[in-house]
Amino acid sequence: MTDGETMSQTGQSPTESVIWRIDTNSFALSGHIEWSAHAHEDRHELLWGARGGLTAETDDGYFAVPGSLGLWIPAGVTHRVVAAAGTAFRCTFIAADIPPIATRTTAVAMPEVVRAVLDRLEAPPYLSAAPRIHAEELALSLLEPVEVSTIDIPLPRDTRTRLVAEALLSDPSDDRSLEDWGRHVGASARNLSRLFVAETGMSFSTWRTRARMRRAIEWLAADHTVAYVSRRSGYATPSAFVQAFRRELGRTPGEFASIRGDAAKKSA
Repeated sequence: MTDGETMSQTGQSPTESVIWRIDTNSFALSGHIEWSAHAHEDRHELLWGARGGLTAETDDGYFAVPGSLGLWIPAGVTHRVVAAAGTAFRCTFIAADIPPIATRTTAVAMPEVVRAVLDRLEAPPYLSAAPRIHAEELALSLLEPVEVSTIDIPLPRDTRTRLVAEALLSDPSDDRSLEDWGRHVGASARNLSRLFVAETGMSFSTWRTRARMRRAIEWLAADHTVAYVSRRSGYATPSAFVQAFRRELGRTPGEFASIRGDAAKKSA
């Protein structure tokens, strides 16, 4: 459904023009899918109702989208979305002339009434103009930004360092040294070290820690245990992982889960 489409549906006058300012698409994915970096100049985007691994990356950070919350992406913000195999979610587009809930990418509480209204807007018999405008305004008025933890982790541009970076994001437990990686991608350890600093603004060691935290947030948001996440993230013990998590994000994994829990209550 495109913005401004004139609808003529059952139970609705064929001469009545109804502008859809809010439109929702549903996705159920059998395989892994990545949407490359793009922006919508004429629409805000709301990702919600996620089941499985749904993540988004913008200039505002890296976000894992849990099922209890939504993710608001303002119009014009470049974003890249990745969905793991078996993921299901909804994507709601909101006309850019509607004032944004937030000017930055942010998580939002998704009360059940909002979910119900957004679903109703897509279901026949379609609402006529006045009820539809009222329903759209109601849904948007009940969206509320909430705090979530994010990790800013720029990707290097050089082909060799990019290969290393993508491999570590795929498997953050890989503990190969720069010398090992250099042999793998055909570069010296010194050159890789220089490129990481030049292209990401951080050392290889710091970048790898950020990569581990980035995936850790995703797994914690999916309600995996600290023991599971620490092992998948490449830490020998849960305590070592907790210390690293606190250093990078300013809170423990338990505090992160508590914040998510409070946000989820707002969606209840």
